[in-house]
Amino acid sequence: MDALILHLQAPLMSFGGPQIDQIGPTGRFPTLSQIAGLLANALGHDHRDWDRTQALQDRLRIASALMREGRELPDYQTVDLGQEHLRNPGWTTRGRAEHRGGSSEARFGTHIRHRRYRADSNVLTAVALVPPDEAPTLASLHAALETPARPLFIGRKPCLPAAPVLVGTIEAVEDLADALVQTPAAFPDRWAEITRGDAPPEAEIELPVDDERTLPDNERLQTRHVVDSRDWRNRLHGGERVVLRRQRRIGAVVEETP
Repeated sequence: MDALILHLQAPLMSFGGPQIDQIGPTGRFPTLSQIAGLLANALGHDHRDWDRTQALQDRLRIASALMREGRELPDYQTVDLGQEHLRNPGWTTRGRAEHRGGSSEARFGTHIRHRRYRADSNVLTAVALVPPDEAPTLASLHAALETPARPLFIGRKPCLPAAPVLVGTIEAVEDLADALVQTPAAFPDRWAEITRGDAPPEAEIELPVDDERTLPDNERLQTRHVVDSRDWRNRLHGGERVVLRRQRRIGAVVEETP
């Protein structure tokens, strides 16, 4: 298995999930749909390309390590879209004018939102594709993250990365946990940047589980079901997967002898 290593760090990030009404939650770990959206954005997909993004999400396998957990930060947002200066179309990052669709209330009403973010969090994520040979391949995702089609963000558009998202690709690893463990030795320069010179002795990691019935009893007790997939056609969260969370030493950089 080959794995793409991502570094997710920003003053504010959002690892969203199912949303009820105007309340937008965040978890502690990146979600499957969020990583799919990040990669789709780098590839240049738009909302009309829901079938391509759905196919990408269906192939994704992700594992993440909390290098620094940070804390949850609530944000209260309100805007009156009926104000004169907000009634006109706005300019997008693609260089063309665009206006909100929907009902008159959606376009010109007063909107209130409760959004939650992760503040000062630092996450390492390993990404694999199953099957690996279909398009897009891991190599094309690597290239897209090096020169993304559009600006990248981590969860919500205000959440701009504080460091390059792409760390690199590790080839021929046993599994995604192995990819995380090998990251310090594979990318020693980036590892110093990722940890700010202060790597935790152990990090909490979240690993995908294909069949929890095959796990030992002690590990089965640490599994949970997370609803973090997305129906990209209808823009709704739906579908769950099983993950295992446990403490793991990510590794130490092996110093070369002069």
